Amino acid sequence: MTFVKEAFDKNWIAPLGFNCDSFENEMIEYVNEDCKALSLCSGTAALHLAIKLAGVKRGDVVLCSDMTFAATVNPVSYEGGVQVYVDSERETWNMDPDALEAAFKKYPNAKVVMLAHLYGTPAKMDEIMQICEKHGAILIEDAAEALSSTYKDEQCGTFGKYGVFSFNGNKIITTSGGGMLITRTAEERNYAFKLATQAREPAPWYQHEEIGYNYRMSNVVAGIGRGQLLHLEEHRELKAKIYERYREGLAGLPVTMNPYLDCSKPNFWLSCMLIDDDCAVDPMTVMEHLAEKNVESRPIWKPMHMQPVFKNNDFITVADKPVNEDIFAKGLCLPSDIKMTEEEQQYVIDAVRECF
Repeated sequence: MTFVKEAFDKNWIAPLGFNCDSFENEMIEYVNEDCKALSLCSGTAALHLAIKLAGVKRGDVVLCSDMTFAATVNPVSYEGGVQVYVDSERETWNMDPDALEAAFKKYPNAKVVMLAHLYGTPAKMDEIMQICEKHGAILIEDAAEALSSTYKDEQCGTFGKYGVFSFNGNKIITTSGGGMLITRTAEERNYAFKLATQAREPAPWYQHEEIGYNYRMSNVVAGIGRGQLLHLEEHRELKAKIYERYREGLAGLPVTMNPYLDCSKPNFWLSCMLIDDDCAVDPMTVMEHLAEKNVESRPIWKPMHMQPVFKNNDFITVADKPVNEDIFAKGLCLPSDIKMTEEEQQYVIDAVRECF
């Protein structure tokens, strides 16, 4: 409220302003001072601008994470690109480096990889980056769910040439809606800013030489983000405690929690469980039982290659059975909001146990 009040006190509630500038600077201080940041109206807007900066044109193949939300991959279509979906591995549920290598063998001209860190869990970044470098491909990191997550002590969203964060209402910090683009250079950041401001040229009149967008963040919204950023580590600790309580509370059942690498520290944005293959209980049975007890749960993200809108897109896997299809068939997202009390979480745990 302090930052929002300041925006009103200074009568600056339009897009851009001192809160936007400060929010960008404070984010850079948090994630990596060698990067540049641009605050935008949504994470999707940031992804779209990253696709633009990466030079994706009509017909270009982009190798994409398959298990993610549609917002990760939709911007490829905005520019006429073609998504080729890459299966996950089981250690993080993220893009499988072996499947990515197979995708490059099939599509050697692919020059962009769109990687999402699923549910705030870092992907196998060493392998992914080595493969991208080997094939001369640009890596875009969708870290919408992974703000504050680290891989070998480095922040997710800062490994690729471009990184993206989201501040949607369900994220670890929120501005109600908003996003941020991370670039390596000021030139790229400034060009993205131009595109986000209707591509207006520096002329006394309104001069436009290319197509632009209205993607700016408002000064008021940025004030909310600045206030939320102060509590990011607190939120992260609360999310970790929720995950650990689920892990302990569901011990002994034929389920496992969403996995992560020892060299990484997820933000535990969502706690998810995976039912063992040989168990007769399915996620929908658990979901329906929880709903009867007024507990909301959701299936794991339905893989993009299974979505009707992408039925004609290629899917690359190196597994005998696609990993993503198996996770989708046996996985469930559990309530993970930091406002949930320990008593409420125990109520959820007890309800899950009743299903087994």
